[in-house]
Amino acid sequence: MRKNLVIVESPAKAKTIEKFLGDEFKVTSSYGHIRDLDKKDLGIDTDGNFAPHYIIPDEKRKVVSDLAKAAKAAETVWLASDEDREGEAIAWHLAQVLGLPLDSTKRIVFHEITKKAILEAIENPRTVDMNLVNSQQARRVLDRLVGFELSPVLWKKVKPQLSAGRVQSVAVRLIVEREREIIDFKTTSYYRVVAQFTDVEGHTFRAELDKRFDTEAQARDFLSRVAGGEFRVVSSEMKPAEKVPAAPFTTSTLQQEAGRKLGMSVSQTMSVAQKLYESGFITYMRTDSVNLSSQAMAAAKSEIFKHFGEEYYKGRNYKTKSKGAQEAHEAIRPSYIDRTQIEGSTAEKRLYELIWKRTVASQMASAKIDKTIITIAIGGQPERFVATGEVVRFDGFMKLYSETTDEEVEGAEGGLLPVLAEGALLAYSEITATERFTQPPYRYSEAMLVKKMEELGIGRPSTYAPTITTIINRGYVLKRNIDGAKRNYRRMTLVGNKIAEKTLQESYGKEKGRLTPTDIGMLVNDYLAEQFKDIMDYNFTANIEKQFDEIASGGKQWTEMLGEFYSPFHNTVNEALGTQPKQGHGERDLGIDPATGQRVIARIGRFGPMVQIGGDEGSKARFASLRKDQLIATITLEEALSLLSLPRTVGSVDGEEVVIGVGKFGPYVRYKGGFTSLEKGDDPYTITFERAMELVNNKAARDKAAKEPIKTFDLEPDLKVLNGRYGPYIAYKGKNYRLPKGKDPVSLTLEECREIVKQK
Repeated sequence: MRKNLVIVESPAKAKTIEKFLGDEFKVTSSYGHIRDLDKKDLGIDTDGNFAPHYIIPDEKRKVVSDLAKAAKAAETVWLASDEDREGEAIAWHLAQVLGLPLDSTKRIVFHEITKKAILEAIENPRTVDMNLVNSQQARRVLDRLVGFELSPVLWKKVKPQLSAGRVQSVAVRLIVEREREIIDFKTTSYYRVVAQFTDVEGHTFRAELDKRFDTEAQARDFLSRVAGGEFRVVSSEMKPAEKVPAAPFTTSTLQQEAGRKLGMSVSQTMSVAQKLYESGFITYMRTDSVNLSSQAMAAAKSEIFKHFGEEYYKGRNYKTKSKGAQEAHEAIRPSYIDRTQIEGSTAEKRLYELIWKRTVASQMASAKIDKTIITIAIGGQPERFVATGEVVRFDGFMKLYSETTDEEVEGAEGGLLPVLAEGALLAYSEITATERFTQPPYRYSEAMLVKKMEELGIGRPSTYAPTITTIINRGYVLKRNIDGAKRNYRRMTLVGNKIAEKTLQESYGKEKGRLTPTDIGMLVNDYLAEQFKDIMDYNFTANIEKQFDEIASGGKQWTEMLGEFYSPFHNTVNEALGTQPKQGHGERDLGIDPATGQRVIARIGRFGPMVQIGGDEGSKARFASLRKDQLIATITLEEALSLLSLPRTVGSVDGEEVVIGVGKFGPYVRYKGGFTSLEKGDDPYTITFERAMELVNNKAARDKAAKEPIKTFDLEPDLKVLNGRYGPYIAYKGKNYRLPKGKDPVSLTLEECREIVKQK
């Protein structure tokens, strides 16, 4: 047995590290945490100074047993879990379970898996940092307390089977508030005026009016006033400007940029980054630091000189600006900056390239830009046209990489503008007034939500991805592609002295991969905001994170912090259990059905959001589930009545009704007691009798064909090759046998069939 045992978190990491250490070292994995709070009960002694009750889950018992044997046989055990608080806690749990003395067991950390970093860590071991461990324990215990006590309140007061979490609930609040901003937003139209000018030398350029008009009449009046007018340059100024490269990646900015540039979800980004880290390609991927080591900066300088030239280099040190940043790690960067490409999956290659470019670009020269602004007066009129242009005189870091943004700003900024003297006369070829519309706020993408959480100090690098995954899995939030709609807009174009008018059409409102709250998410958010203001308060949540940081730095006792939190929180829970939610909580009155005079409401039912008609004064209630793209907060009376129109009879054949309905498995046609699912594109509210019968007849034909044997054998009448629900199979003497993959059922011989039966 080898003298040294190194325990890391993942097998992939173990495999990479073992290559760097000699024969005297065995590297093995704990597969993450080896124990956690007991799930059968609270798992915390709230009367005993919040002592946690940890257990080893059944699925980890073999791992722990193997580790215990290996640790007993080794002379020295090295705990080499990740360098963050979660990793420190894993090291402590390993020491506790394996019976390793804390004051002498060697703890090593490294932020990149390279030979140099691993050997340096071996030469500079330390012991387990209990401040970091206690910070993680405080987070885990506090989050268990919140979840364990809040969830039963939701079961009793809102709906069974719900759950709540400290950071997750605040993230849902952000998404709900944004959705309500969009619901409350009133779109208004305005007119934007853009002119195409030509100078005396024939150069053409665009300029935008410095005023926007509220109505079509105002825009038309302006075009009439300036028709045939004189246009002169009032001023033309050129200002030199610089664009500075973005800082190297933190966890948050990597998640944002991978989402914008590569279309990756936050969890996908972290999964791919984890693989890159464990393969030794990048530094540790959970960090809020933008620092680069001196060696990394020197390597980046070398790459810039090699690929771009000396004039493209400018060394920079960046400082972290995010609220609550505390980790003294490096930014996310390539382990070896001279490695421009790697072997791996497409996703790994693309993410690595993004990290490489961002790192190198951060050490490149600023881009030098000339910004030109030309102001144009209209003879006798108060308005002005303004043209802006940018000319890149030196591309600097932009030669390699430019950061993207979440929102595109509308404007008339263009490229190169002509050099014009003050007073120069201009001619217009056309002036166009186009109707535009105010835009509601953007829904959050995953990356935008991470950015907002970071700004507010909610969560930390290790919690962003799990938080988003949790609120989606709990059904509080959907990640949706939202189809756009069509609308008409007006355009008036002045050419010479004549105004031409047109009505055009455009698409609007299309969104991809945006986070929207579900009805249950909105209902839970509203209840928690009403009963648990502290838990749902952004500053309160950020302050909790600061206290975790204080514990990590040794400035606060973790049990003291929990005591300060738990007592008032527990009292609030008890008050909430004794308080009834407001009457009609989560219910929305939609109005009166004109046909029956009955009231229509939208509410959460046993099976989710629904609309209801009747049910009062002895009348029988009818119900219908909302569609996935509908919300209780926005559904109209007309939409509700459309939902309640099902089931509907579209016709009959020989006295048998043909009925359209929606069931557990989606919309269907019911005919002669049988059910046929509607196909994609069929709308249950508009489908015709003819189309419904086409679906029924097609299904009948398929069923008939499925019952016909594919193949029979005269020498073996009991053996048949049939078409089944899951594909072709052999039926023989009351038993069924699946065909081997790739076997053609038509060409099967009797001998082959017998062999398949025999083998199975």
